[in-house]
Amino acid sequence: MNVSPLIWGITIVVILGLLAFDYFFHIRKAHIPTLKEAAVWSSIYVGLAVVFGIVVLAFGGATMGGEYFAGYITEKALSVDNLFVFLVIMASFKVPREDQQKVLLFGIVFALIARTAFIFAGAALINTWSWMFYIFGIILLITAGNLLKEEDSEGDDADNFIIRTAKRLFNTSEKYDGDKLTTVIDGKKVLTPMLLVMVAIGGTDLLFALDSIPAIFGLTQNVYIVFTATAFSLMGLRQLYFLLDGLLDRLIYLSYGLAAILAFIGVKLVLHALHENNLPFINGGEHVPVFEISTSLSLTVIIGVLAITIVASLVSKSGKAQTVLNNARRHSENYLELDYTADAGERERVYQQLMVEENAIQNLEVKYRDKHKDSEEILEQVAKAHALHEKMTGR
Repeated sequence: MNVSPLIWGITIVVILGLLAFDYFFHIRKAHIPTLKEAAVWSSIYVGLAVVFGIVVLAFGGATMGGEYFAGYITEKALSVDNLFVFLVIMASFKVPREDQQKVLLFGIVFALIARTAFIFAGAALINTWSWMFYIFGIILLITAGNLLKEEDSEGDDADNFIIRTAKRLFNTSEKYDGDKLTTVIDGKKVLTPMLLVMVAIGGTDLLFALDSIPAIFGLTQNVYIVFTATAFSLMGLRQLYFLLDGLLDRLIYLSYGLAAILAFIGVKLVLHALHENNLPFINGGEHVPVFEISTSLSLTVIIGVLAITIVASLVSKSGKAQTVLNNARRHSENYLELDYTADAGERERVYQQLMVEENAIQNLEVKYRDKHKDSEEILEQVAKAHALHEKMTGR
């Protein structure tokens, strides 16, 4: 299916309209989304993506529809993995809970801009030099290997290169002023830490694009499908962040699943490069007759790997222990950090959730609880949160 400029224009207007709607009706007034709000809007955005895929399937055919859904599912999985890093960055900068939505929307918009640039650059490279499929395939295989080598999936060391650079470049105030980028201190206009957060999010978005764009080009070379699958995977990411809050740590095998998917797509790219080969030092510049992985097989493998990864993570006793302890740590830190939020109701919610997690910790088998390297430290933080709660409530 050839996509006309009119269809391109309508698609871009719809995506920009969704982003504008998100800002003016949800983000403009700082607030903490309820679980119901996050669930409803996450479902709406996923539903829109599925409806769009059905339209592509109806007008573009089975191959084009399959490529869209394979690309969308892969990019969505990578986006969920990206939420781990967003969580670390916002915890590092202690972004108030009610102001995190604007940071996330900025990250989504910047990611969309960055990935669109990479999409058209990647398409131009592929159209000019078919051997770029080799490069893209190698990038994905290296990325898959790096995911397997990661020992600390929690991302405890939030002080990464992007954040350190941003702190050196910008002189900011110590405190936030709502979600403003600037504030006035002693009659002087200064930057707030919110700008640092956005710089850090933007920088990591660029790094994510280096992995995600080669991955989707391994599934389809149709630029329209690449763009729309990427765009729809980013839509609703803000709501998903709040919906999965506290559950992200439970997906302990997600990095292994993503590594398997990226390695699979990397192999597919290399096989495709061999099939289209024109490098003189490989088979004398002639095409190499190799097995090419179909779109239907790609979609089956991607869905299968993600399903196994999610189920294995949810039934794992080690995963449950890690989730409970990590959530207890995060909620105790948030409760002890008085700048976490000005919303008294949110602070009480955090404390009540902490009590639930403390009960869950007491019911854990000791061998699984002790696997967590910071279990004793976490229990000490929970005790401090108890003491602070008693002091603040006058009990």
